[in-house]
Amino acid sequence: MKYFDKNYLANLDHLYRINMVNSSSGFKSANLIATKSKDGISNVAVFSSVIHLGSNPPLLGFVTRPTTVPRNTYKNIKETGFYTINHVHEDIIEDAHHCSAKYDESISEFSMTNLEEAYDHASLAPFVKGAPVQMHMQFKEEHHFKINGTIMIIGEIIGLYIKEDLLKEDGFIDLAQGKVSAINGLDGYTIPKLKTRLPYQRPKRTRLTKEKFDRINT
Repeated sequence: MKYFDKNYLANLDHLYRINMVNSSSGFKSANLIATKSKDGISNVAVFSSVIHLGSNPPLLGFVTRPTTVPRNTYKNIKETGFYTINHVHEDIIEDAHHCSAKYDESISEFSMTNLEEAYDHASLAPFVKGAPVQMHMQFKEEHHFKINGTIMIIGEIIGLYIKEDLLKEDGFIDLAQGKVSAINGLDGYTIPKLKTRLPYQRPKRTRLTKEKFDRINT
């Protein structure tokens, strides 16, 4: 095992440190967050920070970097209150990754990739056509972290589309069957395979050996 202390980390090459620290947290979700500006221009960006915050109400959070430079996703969400979260899958990995490029807010990433917009009767923001899981989100809260200037956006799922063959009888969504991608670090994409599902775990009952029973009762 190679060890890096705090001082060593601080003095590493900038890109090397970014790659290593981003990879150290483990595999992360790969999602496209799509928005539309108040002027009607769509935006779609790739995020690896979407997390589950609760099921009732159904809440998800994601982290956006500091607004010291334009952040179109953040701006659009704050102006309109709505966005969509769409799972990246095997067929769109390269186009999804290109959405990390910094385009001006007047340019839609949909127009610069093969990704296609899709809408339902209720959504202001576009969905990503073909994504096996698509969530219509309503903005609820934001939390600013003083330590590094990042912002957590919290939204409620107000609509959920799931490819039918991925949804199991108990409500489990088999993302592996849908070839949904995960991200290792900033740019390592993988398609996980489901190994097993395990039942809800309860504490084991203590099993007393004869020797332990005898000790307790002496």
